[in-house]
Amino acid sequence: MVTPSNLKAITLAGLIAVGLLVQAIPSHAAGSETLTVAGGCFWCVEADFEKVKGVKGAVSGFAGGKTENPTYKQVTSGGTGHYEAVQITFDPAVVSADTLLDLFFRSVDPTDADGQFCDRSDSYRTAIFATDSQIAVAEQAKAKAQSDLGKKVVTPVLGETKFYPAEAYHQDYAKGSKLVITRFGPKSQANAYKAYRDACGRDQRVKKLWGSAAPFTN
Repeated sequence: MVTPSNLKAITLAGLIAVGLLVQAIPSHAAGSETLTVAGGCFWCVEADFEKVKGVKGAVSGFAGGKTENPTYKQVTSGGTGHYEAVQITFDPAVVSADTLLDLFFRSVDPTDADGQFCDRSDSYRTAIFATDSQIAVAEQAKAKAQSDLGKKVVTPVLGETKFYPAEAYHQDYAKGSKLVITRFGPKSQANAYKAYRDACGRDQRVKKLWGSAAPFTN
């Protein structure tokens, strides 16, 4: 005969068993992770990584410096210590941090210590701002890139730091329809971006360096 006290004990045991079972099942909807990288012009890095399956979004901004809430003008003028950077939000159940890091190295010139492509200043240098859990995979990705290239990779793996989003007009610049005045004449932001990327020689240099392993070149 099941007494009220026995029923309570059986119910409690069942709830505990269910709880342990749920904990044992891996959750593929555990949320998102972020990876922050600097790869020269943040418009280009943002546009590249937004194409990757599993990436939920990418934000252009600044990282690595000492100035709080810097403006684009302050960073590009020098003295802030910041890099142009992109914070990538991704679903680790779809794409891993090490895959993103491999793609990152193959989308830049990691042998250049003075900037990227036509952009020559400290703010355009490459870097990885790794969380504690990302440092080992970042160092592995760097070592692999160096081995594959047969050249010294100078991109530093730095610790996690404060990330400051850039001004609103920099976000999704490669998709923008607003008319801007450029040295190529009046163009939409999207067309200005395409003209800049081509004139800066980004894809040309990456293709020359990485060949068929370059992931984002046309």
